[in-house]
Amino acid sequence: MDMKKRVSLELRHRSPTEVQELVLDNCRSSEGKIEGITEEFSNLELLSLINVGLTSVADVPKLDKLKKLELSDNRISGGLEVLAERLVNLTHLNLSGNKFKDISTLEPLKKLPQLKSLDLFNCEVTNLADYRESIFKLLPQLTYLDGYDIDDCEASDSDGEVDGVEDEDEEGESEDFEEEEEDDEDVVAEDDDEDDDSGDDEGGEVNGDLDSEDDDEDEEDEEDDDEDSSPAKGEKRKRDPEDEDDDDDD
Repeated sequence: MDMKKRVSLELRHRSPTEVQELVLDNCRSSEGKIEGITEEFSNLELLSLINVGLTSVADVPKLDKLKKLELSDNRISGGLEVLAERLVNLTHLNLSGNKFKDISTLEPLKKLPQLKSLDLFNCEVTNLADYRESIFKLLPQLTYLDGYDIDDCEASDSDGEVDGVEDEDEEGESEDFEEEEEDDEDVVAEDDDEDDDSGDDEGGEVNGDLDSEDDDEDEEDEEDDDEDSSPAKGEKRKRDPEDEDDDDDD
């Protein structure tokens, strides 16, 4: 796919001013030049043109907000003056896998005061003696060259953010786990309370039934005693002999 068509597809019905990142990797440039990218992309911050067959950057437009430019795996060998003129706020530039042979071809980059990271992997210039010392001396504004600073410490800008996210996730998981345990304990406690209450109720009911049965039996016994002590209906009360003697005396 040619570069112009790819730019059109990447717009996705947006206007160029709405685009902040434009990735055109592995498309084909016509005659090794940049096509389809104009100054209308005024808010563009990242432009990636990896392996598109570029031999020149002469047609790069003026993009004041562009910070990161990926140009690796092309056939560029010079002409970097245009970058210093038109991409004044560039901070990251990847030129790895191109045709740079001499330190002098990189001298125009001195005019990029914000440039912090430069990659030249697999360029012939990296085989020169004192390559790293020479580049850091030529471009004192650089922090990283090929991913390492002047003291050979590897770039690790994103490490802190990644670790922070992981730590937060782990803490969140542990807190959730503790909350689940507390909920489980509450449920168990509630179940125990219910069991105790139900036991009391059952015990009360059983005892109540037993008590009522005892009361019924006591009442029946009292009735029987009353019946035994009182004469049955229709029967005359027998007189005791002593009563008769009393009558005779009278």
